[in-house]
Amino acid sequence: MMQKNKKQIDVIGKVLQALYEHDTDSLFVMSLMHQYEERGSLSKKQLEGLCAKARKVESLPAGWIGTIEAITLKMPTRYKSAPEKNTPVFQKNEEATELITAILQSYPQHKRVLFLQAKNDNHEPFAATELDELRKFYQLLLKKKA
Repeated sequence: MMQKNKKQIDVIGKVLQALYEHDTDSLFVMSLMHQYEERGSLSKKQLEGLCAKARKVESLPAGWIGTIEAITLKMPTRYKSAPEKNTPVFQKNEEATELITAILQSYPQHKRVLFLQAKNDNHEPFAATELDELRKFYQLLLKKKA
């Protein structure tokens, strides 16, 4: 159990005790009491739940409920960030696909272009030199024909 400053009044402990005495079968209150005794504090969500439960009991002093609300307001609110969208690691290179298709239509047995096509089909990224090589093949083989 955490050591508290003796000069402070433990309002949370008093509210928990009063709620427990009001309804001894409440598992929620017993759970909060246990956690408060173990850790010495409650989370913001737990305090909000405690405050909602305390508002239903008319015999509790309004000052205690106000104090718990004030403690809750001082606590930081944690937001969950939106999950990131999964993007594929490899984006198929459209230019390379077009060049490969054009070259293989005229020269279907070109071994280097067939190798690059296999690499492209396996979603392996092209090195800059390989893309330059494809462009040169296209210039030499297909532009010369025209």
